[in-house]
Amino acid sequence: MAPRALSWISVSLLIFLASWSCVAARGSRAPRTADPTDGFTAVRLSESNFALQRPFDESSGARYSFDGTVRKLWVFSSDEPHARQSHTKPRTEIRMAGYDYSSGVWQFEGYGYVPSGTTGVCIMQVFGAGEAASTLMLHVYDGALRYYNRQLVEDAIYDRWFRLNVVHDIDASTLTVFIDGEQKLHVDGRGGHSHYFKFGVYGQRQESSRMESHWKDVKILKKD
Repeated sequence: MAPRALSWISVSLLIFLASWSCVAARGSRAPRTADPTDGFTAVRLSESNFALQRPFDESSGARYSFDGTVRKLWVFSSDEPHARQSHTKPRTEIRMAGYDYSSGVWQFEGYGYVPSGTTGVCIMQVFGAGEAASTLMLHVYDGALRYYNRQLVEDAIYDRWFRLNVVHDIDASTLTVFIDGEQKLHVDGRGGHSHYFKFGVYGQRQESSRMESHWKDVKILKKD
């Protein structure tokens, strides 16, 4: 075969191999995983939206701190409830005010941190239900995050920052929980005509003497 013909074949082969490599590279690229916030828009929040609930006989600074980035909330099992007339267990929680909702699809997003030793505590809830106070609670028991005190949501939650997204679809009456962008829980709602988000620490079953959680980058989002 003439040298010129061999050269043309070599060039054609190189072009083919280069094209095949590009196609293979595109095919091997992992598809983008949908983010829980896709299709949602964050509402505007100011400090007035972060309403603190704490033992009624303690000052804000005795159970809560905020350095402009991280909110730290703690409470003791021996503390008083948040209101003198209340018979609930001790809590230091932030109630997200100004965005109570009764329809549509709403989402809570925040980065949480639970120090080891904190147990028997609710760290986040969707308040409001038909025949109960809440439609969703996330409890921590011995380092495991659970739906109330039942279904496991995420294990080994202690001493690490995790991204939490909770989506509440009122019309479909469902709640979906994501940890670090991965769906971990999908449950039915529990009725109710008005809801809002809360986070912090709220004593539950066999709680530790000190309960604490840290939060940053908290957002409320609404479906577009």
